[in-house]
Amino acid sequence: MNHRAALLFANDRFYRAFADADMEAMAALWAPDGPLTCLHPGWAPLTTREDVLGSFSAIFEGPAPPAITTIAADVAIHGPVGIVICYEQIGTDYLVATNIFRQEGDGQWHLIHHQAGPANEPPPQNEDAPDAIN
Repeated sequence: MNHRAALLFANDRFYRAFADADMEAMAALWAPDGPLTCLHPGWAPLTTREDVLGSFSAIFEGPAPPAITTIAADVAIHGPVGIVICYEQIGTDYLVATNIFRQEGDGQWHLIHHQAGPANEPPPQNEDAPDAIN
């Protein structure tokens, strides 16, 4: 699998873990060490692994985690750092998300940053874009 495909696969794993409310998969996806950041819409910045994973646990244990469909993922790779920018569709609303990954020594991509915020318009239509996790 090439680096771009592996990075998109890691991004899909993030959204699959979210859709399944799978804390074990979510924890395995985030980098085990080093600085981490997560900015959920409307939340204060989270800057430790404990706080980041705690936020997902709180979301999973809440009334009902939102159903998210990812659309129009775009990838940039800079050495051991990969950036995925995609749209998250929640109902009729759209967020733009930035997911930054670091490639570890085992070749796996691990999240080091997630941020999502409101988009002022839907993503551009691209018939070649693959369907993503929902």
